[in-house]
Amino acid sequence: MSFALPSRRRAAAAVLALALLATPQALRAAEKRLITEMDLFKFVWIADPQISPDGKRIAYVRVTVDAKKEGYDNALWIVDTDGKEPARPFTSGPRDGSPRWSPDGSRIAFTRAARKGEGFEPPQIYVISTAGGEAVALTDLPGGAGGHSWSPDGKTVAFASGTNDKDLAKKKAKGEKEKKKKDGEEAEEERESDVRVVTEAIYRFDGGGYADPDHPAHLWTVAIPAPGAPPAEPKQITRGEFNEDPPARWSPDGSLLYFTSDRIKESYYLPGDNDLYAVPAGGGEIRTVLSIDGGIGNFSLSPDGRRVAFHGFPYVNPERSFDQSELYVADLAPGAQAKNLTTSFDSDVLAGLAGDQHAPRGGRPQSIVWSRDGRSIIASVGERGRVNLRRFDAATGAVQPLTTGDQEVVSYTATPDGSRLAAVVSTPTVIGDLYVVDAASGKMTSLVRPNEELFSGLDLTTHEEITYKSFDGKEIHAFVQKPPGFDPKKKYPLILNIHGGPHAAYGYLFFHEMQWMAAKGYVVLYPNPRGSSTYGQDFGNVIQYEFPGDDAKDLLAGVDEMLKRGYVDPKKLGVTGGSGGGILTNWIVTQTDRFAAAAAQRSIADWADFWYTADFVLFTPTWFRGAPWEDPADFARRSPITHIQKVTTPLMLIEGEADFRTPPAAGGEQMFRALKYLKRPTVMIRFPGEGHDLSRTGKPWHRVERLQHIVAWFDKYLLGKKIDTYDVP
Repeated sequence: MSFALPSRRRAAAAVLALALLATPQALRAAEKRLITEMDLFKFVWIADPQISPDGKRIAYVRVTVDAKKEGYDNALWIVDTDGKEPARPFTSGPRDGSPRWSPDGSRIAFTRAARKGEGFEPPQIYVISTAGGEAVALTDLPGGAGGHSWSPDGKTVAFASGTNDKDLAKKKAKGEKEKKKKDGEEAEEERESDVRVVTEAIYRFDGGGYADPDHPAHLWTVAIPAPGAPPAEPKQITRGEFNEDPPARWSPDGSLLYFTSDRIKESYYLPGDNDLYAVPAGGGEIRTVLSIDGGIGNFSLSPDGRRVAFHGFPYVNPERSFDQSELYVADLAPGAQAKNLTTSFDSDVLAGLAGDQHAPRGGRPQSIVWSRDGRSIIASVGERGRVNLRRFDAATGAVQPLTTGDQEVVSYTATPDGSRLAAVVSTPTVIGDLYVVDAASGKMTSLVRPNEELFSGLDLTTHEEITYKSFDGKEIHAFVQKPPGFDPKKKYPLILNIHGGPHAAYGYLFFHEMQWMAAKGYVVLYPNPRGSSTYGQDFGNVIQYEFPGDDAKDLLAGVDEMLKRGYVDPKKLGVTGGSGGGILTNWIVTQTDRFAAAAAQRSIADWADFWYTADFVLFTPTWFRGAPWEDPADFARRSPITHIQKVTTPLMLIEGEADFRTPPAAGGEQMFRALKYLKRPTVMIRFPGEGHDLSRTGKPWHRVERLQHIVAWFDKYLLGKKIDTYDVP
C-alpha cells in the first residue's frame, strides 16, 4: 500500500526535489545570460584616478560609448574615500579629462576640448572649484594644452603645448580679419601649403598622424586668476627644436621645473637615452640634472626635493630586443650617480598587461610613490600575468608586497605623503573598479563598481591558469577560458589566441574577446610564450633575432596540452592574434595545417617591407642585426610570405586602413593577394580610419564588428555553419 501526499504538499515536495537536484551551474544559467559582443556599448571605464591631497576624495575620468556608438564620451566624476556616498558627476563632458588637484584641494585643473562641427577643438586647460560652479578657461592656445601640474603654492599651473610664435601671430591676424569682415571690409585669405617636407626617418605615428617638427611640445606656465578676473596670459618657458616630456614636476620651493627629454637629433640611430633636465620656473637656461647609460622614464621627487626616483631602461651591449624596466634612485646633486634598486629583482616595474578593456580614453597613470619619510617607494610590478603594488626600500632595494591577488592594478596615484592611493583594478570578471588603498597595510577598499549592475546579470567565468612543458622542456604559463556551463565530457572547438608585442603578456584582467568567444561555445587558450613580459629578463629576450620561431612552438605545444585533456576536438582548431600575434598567426599556418581556420589581425607578412614602412625604425640591432639588404636571407627566413605556398588553412586578414604600426601593404594585403593567386580560401576585412589599436580604442561599432567577423569565420570553418558572407559572389 502507498500513501499519496495532498496536492499542495506534493507540489512543494516536487519543487524541493528539483531544487536539490539542480546544480549551481544550472541555477546560475537560469538567472543570468551570456555576454555578447554588443555589451561593449554598455561598458563603463574608469581612467586617471587622482586622489585629493588630504586623501578624502578621488576625482576620475568616467568613459562611456557615445550615443552614435562611433566614439567615446568622458567627464569628470568625484567620490569620497569613506565610501558613504555614491560617486557623483563633477563635469558634463563630453571631452573632459586629466583632473589635477590644487595643493590645498580647493580646485581642480583639467582639460576640455570644445565641439567644432562634427569634431573637437584642441584641448585647453580649465580650472574649477571643488565646491562647484562654472569652469574657467586658463588657456586658449592654437596648439592646445595638456600635461599640466600645479605649483606648490597653488598659484600657477605648468603645462605643455606645441603652439609656436607663428601660430600666435596667425591667431592675432585671424582676429583682425574677422573684425574687418564684420566692418564690411575685404580680407584676403592666405593660402597655406599642405605639402610635407620629410627629412627624418620617423615621420608619422600610429594614432597620432604625421610628425610636425615645427611644433615641438614645450613647457608653459599660466597664473591662476583671482575670482572674476580675466584669464592671465600664458608664458612660454622652454623653446628650441626638442620636445619636453610632460608633465613637468615642480621643485618643493617652486623655483624649478623638472622634465625628461631626448635632446639628440635623429636619436633613432642610438639606443634610447632620455635624460632628466631642469629649467627655472620663470624661464631661463635648461640644465642637465641626471643622465644614466640608458633611458629615464616616469620619475618622482622625494618629499624633501633632494632625491629622485624613476623607472629606466639600462643600455646593455650587445643590445636586446626586450629590456625590462628597472627602479632607480639618485640624489639631485651635481655629479650624483643613480642607483638601480632592482638589479636582483627580475620583474617588470610599472608594467601592464595585454587586454581589450583598458579605458579607451582618459589616461592610466602609474605613479612612483615616496613615503613621507623618504625611506621607501611604492611602484607597480608585473609578475607572471599579474600586476600588483610593491614597496621598495629606497636605500637597499629590499622589496615587500603591498597588494596581492590575481589582478592587474591598472593605474594609481597617491597623496603627497604617500599614505593613501587611488587605484583602478581589473580582474578576469571585472573591467576596472576604483579602490582606495591604505599604504601602510595594503588594505583595498572598493569605492566605485561602474559595471556591477550589468555584470550581475551576465554569466561570466574566470579563466583557468595552466602551465605546460614546451618542446625543449621550458615551462609555459597560459590561461584557458571555458564556456559557461562547461562539461569536461564534451568535445569543444578551440581557439588559440596569441598576444602581440611580442614583449607583452596576458594575465588577470577582464578580456571581453575571450569571454565572448567562450560564451559562443569555444574553449579559448591564450598562452604567454617565450618572449612575453612579466617572466623575467631572460625569458623576454630569448626570442631576439628568432621571432617568429620557438615561440610558435610554445603555442603549438599549448594546443597539444589542451588535446591531452580530452575536451577539445582536434578537427576544430582555430588560431588568431593581433600585431605580434598576427605575424605568429601568419607564421603558424605556413608551418602546420592542423588548424581549420585562422584570423591574422594587423599582421606582418614581409619583414623587409615592414622595416621600410613602419612608424618606428629598427636602425639599432634589436630585432635584426642590420638592414634588409645586409642580410636578406634572415629577413626572408622569418617572413610568412616566403612560405606562402604552404598555406592551406582558410585565412582571414583584418586590417586598419590607417595603421602605421603594421601597414597593411606589409602584412594582410600581401597575404591576401598571394592566397588569391594560389586560389586558397581567404578574405580581407578592412576598417576605414582605424589604426593599430582597433581592438582597444577603435570606434565602438568597429570593435564589435571585428569580433563578429572573427567568430563568424571560425563558425564557418570550425563548426560548419552556413555563412556566405566570405564567399565570392
